[in-house]
Amino acid sequence: MIQIQPEVKRVEELRRLLQEASYAYYVLDAPIMEDAVYDQLYRELHQLEIQYPELVVADSPTQRVGERPATHFTSVRHNIPLYSLENAFNIEELQGWEQRWRRQAPQLQDVEYATELKIDGAALALTYQNGVLVRGATRGDGVMGEDITQNVRTIRSIPLRLNFAGLEKLEKVEVRGEAFLPLDVFKQINEERQKAGEQLFANPRNAAAGTLRQLDSRVVAKRRLDFFAYTLHIPGRDDASIANTQWEALELLQKMGFRVNPNHKLCRSIAEVGEYYQYWDTERLNLPYMTDGVVVKLNSFKLQEQLGFTQKFPRWAVALKYAAEEAPTRVEKITVNVGRTGALTPLAEMRPVQLAGTTVSRATLHNSDRISQLDIRIGDTVIVRKAGEIIPEVLRVIKELRPADTQPFIMPTHCPVCGQPVVRESGEAVTRCVNASCAAILKGEIEHWVSRDALDIKGMGEKLVHQLVDKELVHSVADLYDLTESKLCALERMGQKSAEKLILAIAQSKNQPWSRVLYGLGIRHVGSVNAQLLTEKFTTVEQLATAKQSDIEGVYGIGAEIAQSVYQWFRISANQSLISRLHEAGLQLATTEEAKAVGEGNQKLAGKTFVVTGTLPTLKRDEAKALIQKAGGKVTDSVSKKTDFLVVGEDAGSKLEKAQALGITQLSEAQLLALLEE
Repeated sequence: MIQIQPEVKRVEELRRLLQEASYAYYVLDAPIMEDAVYDQLYRELHQLEIQYPELVVADSPTQRVGERPATHFTSVRHNIPLYSLENAFNIEELQGWEQRWRRQAPQLQDVEYATELKIDGAALALTYQNGVLVRGATRGDGVMGEDITQNVRTIRSIPLRLNFAGLEKLEKVEVRGEAFLPLDVFKQINEERQKAGEQLFANPRNAAAGTLRQLDSRVVAKRRLDFFAYTLHIPGRDDASIANTQWEALELLQKMGFRVNPNHKLCRSIAEVGEYYQYWDTERLNLPYMTDGVVVKLNSFKLQEQLGFTQKFPRWAVALKYAAEEAPTRVEKITVNVGRTGALTPLAEMRPVQLAGTTVSRATLHNSDRISQLDIRIGDTVIVRKAGEIIPEVLRVIKELRPADTQPFIMPTHCPVCGQPVVRESGEAVTRCVNASCAAILKGEIEHWVSRDALDIKGMGEKLVHQLVDKELVHSVADLYDLTESKLCALERMGQKSAEKLILAIAQSKNQPWSRVLYGLGIRHVGSVNAQLLTEKFTTVEQLATAKQSDIEGVYGIGAEIAQSVYQWFRISANQSLISRLHEAGLQLATTEEAKAVGEGNQKLAGKTFVVTGTLPTLKRDEAKALIQKAGGKVTDSVSKKTDFLVVGEDAGSKLEKAQALGITQLSEAQLLALLEE
């Protein structure tokens, strides 16, 4: 019989260390462990669990992401209903709410209000049994929701096991909170969807809700959702025996391991609540996430119980909402852009107007159906809305102010770039140019190919891409690999050194893995996540090119629409020729065992972030950056607490001072080269 007692102790220790590190990083934003150390401990735990599968438990850090997608979501009844909140839209309505609850408790004089920012995301109901997360569900209608536990487990700021250190161990705990997408993550997701020819998410709230309903938890994990907890319930127990107030409950949630929004405030009057509300009306624009109001709760649980509920709302809470930010402006012209998929997108060009802290002068009109619905015309006065959302939109036309000589806008019947006829497929809202030689499509394809998440060719921006196409130096992405320094030097603002750097960057892109090449091809509906899933199954381009549509659709996370798009793409002779040319150029079109070994060997600096500053003895800065990136490291321009190493040369300046203040490790050129040779 195998003696596994030492392994049991080690597994428990590893889980404890990893859970403490995750809590410090994702909840406290105060890392206590280097990424490399975390990865090493994680690998050790993973190997032990493979060796001793009987030691695997649900709350292990290795169990956050499921191996197989769910086939469907199951409806579940909430143990405690998730009530909606009554809305108030100004201070007068807030005062009206106060008058109503006071009629139920006229004897009370001084009360406290717990105020919290209302996060614009998706509500979740979490259930813990003996401290372990056993269920995560959507709000649904407040009574019934959907069991999405597999997806909830991927959210790093949600603990898989509660921390009861110094607290009473509770058999069952119910937690409510909001899952949301940080704005920078939302922007990145929309950029990827745009490159893949997919419809953009209108706002972070929709993106968060859509992400939570993905059947493949691996896709959810890549979206990097975050979570704020705001409600604590102990079924079968009087909440006051654990905490007497909402304020104490928030403190208890933090002790248990949850992230609580740091901007909550305890107010002692409605006037003070109003000040808090007014303050965040403007300051919320500086937050890294969306908030659409303030939630106001009577702080005392005893008072909450006394007031109870109406048929729809708790009497003891209200959502004080901010008005959607809208502004009138005038449409000066309507233009039509052509994207890399050939989609024609109409844009309203407007007089600049301030919205949500930014200047807006353009708004997408999506397609001809939306134009017809709005009946928008050049010269119209329109109401533009941002409402804290990222993408400006035309909300409505004020037809009373319409000039007498305006004409309905009609989408072009021919591509505005190449002049070829456009088509609108049955059942689709989008009009497309289908001319593969269209300059607009080619420019979009190349911009996608060189982008950060594809082949990552630094130095090749939009203006340069347009020059290359307009000068007919490239007719496909494969032509990039035939460029020479002399050809580049003939372009505007392109000197010898810049040309040399660009040729080097193009050459280095040949080392990018097969998954990035597939994403870079710009096959419709194939984003970076889908490309990764496909290349895990089809490890060579030949396998994918010859696969049946049903085999492609059989990949977990790949739907029928994506499978059809990939299958049809490889049936086109021009695309087959493109693959042949990329193969001849030396691009990675396979993830063979040999390629994996080479890739792993080149990733000595994976997970590490570098900043290079000053003049190095022998290397140019770009050369040093290229060496770091080739070894898997990331190079940024500014020093922050996330920087691992500062490579220092002469005349380093302020970056060195900041690195010293943050305690960041400094490397000389010689030390960097030694690190690369280890």
